Amino acid sequence: MKYIIAFLFILQVTIIASSAETTDEKKLRIEKQIKEEIEKEKKYAQEQKFYNNENYDFKRSEINKETLHLVPEIEVDDLDMNSVYD
Repeated sequence: MKYIIAFLFILQVTIIASSAETTDEKKLRIEKQIKEEIEKEKKYAQEQKFYNNENYDFKRSEINKETLHLVPEIEVDDLDMNSVYD
């Protein structure tokens, strides 16, 4: 009878210790996953700031149609593209 009680006690202690390790592992895994998600959110926030067109001044890059006549025309000598693929 003593041996059965001792065996059950050792079994119980082993189960409790293994479950404690499991909860620690779960906590570490959850913390790691939270950190990864936070980094993804930071990256997403940066991308949204980049893609937000309110931060850009597009008027500056518009073409002035009055100065288009100053751009020289480029004459094309040969349009035969067959030599390109040889």
